[in-house]
Amino acid sequence: MIPSIPQSRFLTTAYAAYIVVFFVFLALPLLVVAGFAFNDSQFPSLPWEGFTWNWFFGDERPMIGVFHERSILRAIGTSILVAVLVSALAVAVGLSNAFLFNRYKFRGQGILYVLMLLPLVIPGIVLGISILVFSSRVANGLWDGYRIDIEALRPGLLLVILGQFSFITTIATLVIGARLQKFDRTLEEAALNLGAGRLVAIRTITLPYLAPAMVGAFVVSFLMSFENFNTTLMLVGSDAPLTIAMFDRLKEGSTPLLNAVSLLLMLGSSCLALIMIFFQKK
Repeated sequence: MIPSIPQSRFLTTAYAAYIVVFFVFLALPLLVVAGFAFNDSQFPSLPWEGFTWNWFFGDERPMIGVFHERSILRAIGTSILVAVLVSALAVAVGLSNAFLFNRYKFRGQGILYVLMLLPLVIPGIVLGISILVFSSRVANGLWDGYRIDIEALRPGLLLVILGQFSFITTIATLVIGARLQKFDRTLEEAALNLGAGRLVAIRTITLPYLAPAMVGAFVVSFLMSFENFNTTLMLVGSDAPLTIAMFDRLKEGSTPLLNAVSLLLMLGSSCLALIMIFFQKK
């Protein structure tokens, strides 16, 4: 609706009702998941058996909590490790890509830019299968031809990191590149005229300007890596990240323990989003 154009009361009411229904549709499943994390029952469903903290802090089965479930804690640690490594690599490479596509003109730049965007339109499961098939063929070829066994080419954390890095870097590049396009290059030229070297000018002027975008890219990359499932499912080894561990638990039967983990993920994602907004405003 365009605010400057007068609307009838019916259209205004219908539009307001649509907004309410839309946000209820988005929030209601999350509220239900969060609510059943406190249900004093072994099943995340009605009837409501009472309020309990056991699915967070319980230390006796069958109601053992998140903070006492070693497999879940180990999976959370694995997810954090993978997300931090992927985010650091994505921001570093994304920063380089942003300078490459914004500061330089070269033959084939358009094709290279399209290739960089390509992982975003490829389904995650297809991307994971492609990386798995390629790495497995390379590993098998090295073993058959030279009897060299490279464990890193087998399903495991390294392949998970590389698989997530292959498409998350594109997001980091776009976030940092959008900020770099608004940068006034005369500031760098002024620093050069005052005797600063090229690297010093970039380090003292350009990078501080890009800092909010770099923090934002790191947070977005962290969240995308931590919550990724499709690509990770194809590349995971024995050390399963949290999404895979939750999927394995769900196949055995859902319990409020998964609701508690989901609630913690929602709170953690919200905190990271607030941090990103804080740095961008600052």
